[in-house]
Amino acid sequence: MMTLYVIIMRTIIDIPDPLLDEIDSLAKREKISRAEAVRRAMAEYLEKRRNSRADAGFGIWKSRKIDPLAYEDALRGEWSR
Repeated sequence: MMTLYVIIMRTIIDIPDPLLDEIDSLAKREKISRAEAVRRAMAEYLEKRRNSRADAGFGIWKSRKIDPLAYEDALRGEWSR
């Protein structure tokens, strides 16, 4: 026999009235609950943050005059015993 446990996370947050009014208007237009609007907003915020961290390293060697692979090989050459 398998037992399934479901844990529901609830939290209390302070949202300024003007922002809450905007959330309520959005939720009404999209025909979703306030909670669903907040969940979607949080998911979108986190997704953007994940992507920005992943992309942060791209192009960092663009303005340098050295070949990045040659630089890496030189650094690794220092590791030999």
